[in-house]
Parts: sequence; structure tokens; C-alpha cells
Amino acid sequence: MDDRSALGPADVEDPVLAEMVAALLAADDVELRSSSAQVVDYDLPAITTGGRWWVTGTAAVDGRVREFRLFVKHVHEWTRSPLFTEVPPEIRAWAAAMVPWRTEGAVYRSDLGEHLPSGLALPRALGVHDIDEGSYSVWLEPVPVAETAWDLARYRRAALLLGRFAGSPHVRSLADVGGHEWTIASYVEGRLGHQVLPILGSEDVWRHPLVEGAFADLRPRMLGAVERLPALTAELLAQPVLVGHGDACPNNLLVRPDRDGFTMIDFGFFGPVPVGFDLGQLLVGEAQLGRCAADDLAARDEACLTAYAEGLAAEGVELDLPTVRRAHALHLLLFTGLSAIPFEHLGAEPTDALRAMAATRAAIARYSLDLLDQTG
Repeated sequence: MDDRSALGPADVEDPVLAEMVAALLAADDVELRSSSAQVVDYDLPAITTGGRWWVTGTAAVDGRVREFRLFVKHVHEWTRSPLFTEVPPEIRAWAAAMVPWRTEGAVYRSDLGEHLPSGLALPRALGVHDIDEGSYSVWLEPVPVAETAWDLARYRRAALLLGRFAGSPHVRSLADVGGHEWTIASYVEGRLGHQVLPILGSEDVWRHPLVEGAFADLRPRMLGAVERLPALTAELLAQPVLVGHGDACPNNLLVRPDRDGFTMIDFGFFGPVPVGFDLGQLLVGEAQLGRCAADDLAARDEACLTAYAEGLAAEGVELDLPTVRRAHALHLLLFTGLSAIPFEHLGAEPTDALRAMAATRAAIARYSLDLLDQTG
């Protein structure tokens, strides 16, 4: 039975699907017998994702029927996201150009997966198909994942491999594959300048029940950092540039069955970035989502930082630890610390769960400010 209607515009013609199934099953030719699509539930907002599905079915291969399964992702430009309506009209044209929505497709069309350091992998792309001028679909092989806790050893291993990833000459040669000029400066001008700084400058925000308790001691320090923002941005831009995944949180580093490596996914912000860039989301990604506490940030950060530097050295990039630590501190403050206030929840009733989230976010901001002071 065939029912792939859930895919909408992300669907392909049967002959195209048959070619991808043949590649998946390592067969010269297949005959599709059935296929269907099921929506993948995903509770995290993604401004360039139009949908995710599993496509399953059967195909005749060499006289016998085999099952197949593919993961499909619909990627589109930011203007098609419902969240784009929240962007002020006067900056929409500029904002639309800032999000590198084409990068993920370019990564999967490239040979990046063949040049990753041992221990890292990409899902095999069976196809990247343009839908129209503003969107495409990515069809990937299923990836086996080990369900396991992220303990300190796991974080350290991830940081080591991210250091190798950043320092690898092969990976760095593909840093511009997306063809998008997203920079630290554009982030500061855009997200911070148009969204975060006005929030920090609002008296009402600092009086909000989710903010006034958790962030009370942080207000003068955060506003002091805002005053130094031009200098801090310039300092980060002056750091050595390597390459980064762009969003290397544990959610995007799937633990492989051998439990010694990771399959990397979601390459929307892959590109040239200052050294240490990926350490930020590795450190705080889960805490931001409320999936872990923030009481061990210092110990975990030091372990990750050291391992990351070891990874760089393994790829021939010799940078002293203080340089990497300072770049990491600058990035953590600009990309996480200053935007830690849970502004997306300020219109909701301040429940105990939201108060706990605010406290965790405040701990992240406090740590980022402390690290900046310690490394300055």
C-alpha cells in the first residue's frame, strides 16, 4: 500500500524513491512494492525545518521482498517559518538573508562524511532534492543510536572529537561549502542587536517574576557586558578561525552503538568559526532545554576544554590552552550568556517548572560572566 501524502511537497516520484532504496540496500535495481510516510514528533522549534518523516516500505530485490526505511527532512528558508511573523517588518529582508538554510543540503551533497576524524560519522544521504527555489528535502539512511547517559567521560570524548573536527585540514577545506556569509558580526548585529539588547534594556523584563529573583544579581554584570559588546565582539573576531559544526549540543551528537563515537546531524550552521565555537553548545545545550542541571558547569567545562585542545593538537593545530579558553569564554557570553533570560516564556504563567528553568538559565549566564572575568 502506498500513502506518502504526509510528505506533502517533500515527496518524490516513485522512480526517484526506487533509486534511493537501491542505494540504501546496495542493490543494482529494485521494484517498489509499498511505501508510506509517518510524521516524526519533534518538540524543539527549528525555523528552517518544514517537517520530518519516516518513510518505510518494501521492495523486490533479486527475487525476494525486503523492507526499507528512510528519514526525510524538509528544509526551507526562514521566511516560510511561522516564527518569521514575529520579526519586525522593517528588518525582515535583512533577517531572511542571515539564516544559512542552504548549508545543510550542501553538506549532505558534499563528501564531508569521507573526511571526518575517526570516531565521527554523518548519516549517508541517499538524496537531496530541490522542491522549489526556497526549499529542498534531504533523504537519509537510518542511524543506529545507543541510548546512554551523558556522563563526564562522554562529554570529554565529544569535546576531543570536536577538537579534531575543528582542526582537521580536510574538514576545514569544506568550511565554505554552504556558500553563506554568516559571521559573528552578523549575529551580534542581528540577534543581539534587534532582539536581545532591547530585552535587556527593558525595566519591565527585570521586574518579571521569572527574572527578578533568578537574575537579580546579574543585571549590573550583564548590562556591563553590553557596554563592552563592541570590544568583546572585536576580540572574538580576532581569534584564530577554524571550522565548527555550529550547534554541537548532545542532541545533535548521536551516540553510536560502539559508544566510542558519534553521528553528527543538523548541519545548518556548519562553517568557518573562531576556535572553541562548538564548546558552548556542548556545555550548555542540554541545560538550556532543562534536561540537566547547571551545577557542574565549571568541572565539565574544564574537562571539555582540555579534551578539545588535545583534539586540535592531534590534527596539528598547536594553540595554547589560555587562547582556546578565552575564545570559548567570549563565544559563551555572546551566544548564550547575554540571551539567557527566558524571554520566550515571559508571557506564560510563572510555574515552578519555568522558575526552575529561569534559575538554570541564570546559572549559565553567571558562569559565562565568571569565565569572561577569569580569562580577561
